[in-house]
Amino acid sequence: MTRRLFIFFLFIVTQTVFGQSDPVNYSRERDIIDLAERVLGKPLMKRDTVKKRSGRIYFSGSPSVGYSLSSRWAGIVVANGAFYTSEEENAKLSNVYIDVLYTQNKQLVAHIQSNIWTRGNKFNIVNDWRYYSYPQKTYGLGGSSVLDNYVSQKYNYLRLYQTALKNIKPNLYAGLGYGLDYHWNIAETDGDTTVINDTHSYGVFNRSMSSGPILNLLYDDRINSINPLQGSYANIVFRQNLSSLGSDTNWQSLLVDLRHYVPFPRNSENVLAFWNYYWITLNGNPPYLDLPATGWDTYSNTGRGYIQGRFRSKNMIYAEAEYRFRISRMLGGVTFINAQSFSEWPSNTFQSIAPAGGFGLRIKFNKYSRTNIAIDYGFGKGGSQGIFVNLGEVF
Repeated sequence: MTRRLFIFFLFIVTQTVFGQSDPVNYSRERDIIDLAERVLGKPLMKRDTVKKRSGRIYFSGSPSVGYSLSSRWAGIVVANGAFYTSEEENAKLSNVYIDVLYTQNKQLVAHIQSNIWTRGNKFNIVNDWRYYSYPQKTYGLGGSSVLDNYVSQKYNYLRLYQTALKNIKPNLYAGLGYGLDYHWNIAETDGDTTVINDTHSYGVFNRSMSSGPILNLLYDDRINSINPLQGSYANIVFRQNLSSLGSDTNWQSLLVDLRHYVPFPRNSENVLAFWNYYWITLNGNPPYLDLPATGWDTYSNTGRGYIQGRFRSKNMIYAEAEYRFRISRMLGGVTFINAQSFSEWPSNTFQSIAPAGGFGLRIKFNKYSRTNIAIDYGFGKGGSQGIFVNLGEVF
């Protein structure tokens, strides 16, 4: 949700720290902080890379305003703490991310996300905790729904995901976790309820709960996960929801997230990036709001060209390709295409594809982490279009 917002930073309190080696010569790069210092004629903060010091917390925070298709204007408060658990040369940077936002559509969202690495990178502990008070539009099931035929819903949502992974080979991790999705006060507010009758046929009730263990296999050899120049990423998550743990029904899902990055031309900072995302229901019937849906991946990034929740069903297949190219020391650009397909209900067959494409601008926010502000225009079928903005790359 928040990564899809156009962010205007009002102030920043930060100390800069980065650990992994990177082939980029930072002294030749420029970012927004450099520009602000040039305009103001004075340094805003310490800009040197910092030695790894176990236990030291590097804090950054920012109130801001933003915009997205699903939220309209929003006010946001963001805080991030980064730290090392050891001073070893290959120690990975741990972080805790917290944000709270309130939108023009009266949506209240709070996240607490953490990614903790233990000494020697032997264990990786990942948490994703969220609370939503969330009005949104839903367009029915399958890939053939019509943009103008929607039902407006509102609900409260609590997500508690936590996983512990152990290193088993270089860049390869396996682990166990637990996932809880709890929706309550689910209600319809307006819309054409006679046209989208599959929403009601599938079953949307006042509350729903999905609860169960998670099996996770992760491979990641990227040097910089924020903005990779090369490498591969694969994340496979199997989830077994059990009524004995509070789930409404027993059901199983499989999520496969595959990404690959190729410098093109070779030895340049231009990158061809590829993303495949499969979100499959293996058995049973998930609650309606827990079904795979456009823009409901971890960082709300699938489906540029379509509003969040535009398509929803029991199975989702998604593919995207993007070319990222350098324009200047501070600016870059991208072109992208993507396609998504959702199984129809109740036949559970794939009958349509929703393509999209677009282009965008990259403004360097932090040259040391290679973090960009990503501003994209995307368009899809049926007149769907809009501006999509991230802090960081889409994938």
